[in-house]
Amino acid sequence: YLNPPEKALVISADEKSQIQALDRTQPGLPLIPGRCGTMTHDYKRNGTTTLFAAIDMLRGNVIASCMPRHRHQEWIKFLKQIDAETPGELTLHLIVDNYATHKHPKVKAWLKRHKRFHIHFIPTSSSWLNVIERFFRDLDEKRVHRGVFRSVPELIDAVMNYIAHHNSDPKPFVWRKTAAEIIEKVGRARLALNNAATG
Repeated sequence: YLNPPEKALVISADEKSQIQALDRTQPGLPLIPGRCGTMTHDYKRNGTTTLFAAIDMLRGNVIASCMPRHRHQEWIKFLKQIDAETPGELTLHLIVDNYATHKHPKVKAWLKRHKRFHIHFIPTSSSWLNVIERFFRDLDEKRVHRGVFRSVPELIDAVMNYIAHHNSDPKPFVWRKTAAEIIEKVGRARLALNNAATG
């Protein structure tokens, strides 16, 4: 995003499926001097939700919605939300992975009628898509992982409150390495994997 287009937004979008509303079978012991807080290893499953999220690559703010499933119908509903929550005069460049839902014929038909959307399909775990994946990781670590949720609505409230807090002071992702350093590291990793496979 070093040379952003004028009158356009670049957005990294994806879904995080199967976020579980887990309740512990017993309360954990609190943190006290000399002892860490504890949580039981067993839990009760209270259902799941799917988080659809899109992050503005320039500003860092997130558009999000939780839905019970992640089919093409929900993806179209989320695209409509993005359309409604972004300035209408801007072209939208959505960077998404190659998940089949994103390429469904009904999604393609919707996109054909909404000319301001330009979809860029890239492999899962590629560097651009990592931005929304990183947001998902932060959400999981900071709010979901050690949470106690007695119901799916309670989980959804926690997720949406986390996103609202994030959006109150959004910050874009900032690369710490140059493109050359990243490509060099990928090359080293590929060489190591090839050596491990043949050795």
